[in-house]
Amino acid sequence: MTTNTLRKPHPEDQELVALFAGLDTAGVSDALDKLGLHGQALGILPLADYRRTVVGPAYTVKYVPATVPAGTVGDYIDDVAEGDIVVLDNDGRLDCTVWGDILTQYAGLHGVAATVIDGVCRDVGRALADDYPMFTAGRSMRTGKDRVQVEAVNVTVTVGTVRVAARDIVVADANGVVIVPRHRAREVAALAHEIEGVEAAIRARIAQGDTLRAAREALGYHTLQRKA
Repeated sequence: MTTNTLRKPHPEDQELVALFAGLDTAGVSDALDKLGLHGQALGILPLADYRRTVVGPAYTVKYVPATVPAGTVGDYIDDVAEGDIVVLDNDGRLDCTVWGDILTQYAGLHGVAATVIDGVCRDVGRALADDYPMFTAGRSMRTGKDRVQVEAVNVTVTVGTVRVAARDIVVADANGVVIVPRHRAREVAALAHEIEGVEAAIRARIAQGDTLRAAREALGYHTLQRKA
């Protein structure tokens, strides 16, 4: 029996993740728009209607077609840190999966926050039963073994039209997935909190009887996500 090598979270990762507490992907998306950053992972959807938002640094994995003999498909999981979000780039392939129930079980046992796949997963019953957050381009039953293999980890990958560098901040919920460049994380989080604050104030005003038009005009709703 081998010893688990799953890493503990880095203090800077924890600091950056904490900045996004209380935010959802909509507010972060608006902040990205205002800053002129493309971070919306279009076409990558949640496996279920999750009631919480997950945030974590990206542990990136690049898949390529299998060689002969084929390489491995999932052994990287031993090196993922607690709190990380696994981001898998399988070039959007729908014909073979790169995540299944064994990986779901292992990730859940060791505190991996979620999985995002530019491609498809299988054994979705386990992920749904365990409430393990999964975000993918779809689902299938066809294994990726002997069809694809891991080429590299912690490299820049592409997921749903967005480039994701290792340790970028991933925010994911029932709306979908957004990627925040690590070096802009503090700026994006601060702006997202400002936007959410304005929207909360609008909701409060309409609850007190204001018209939606008046509340929006008073608080500048239509320029919230507009580029500065």
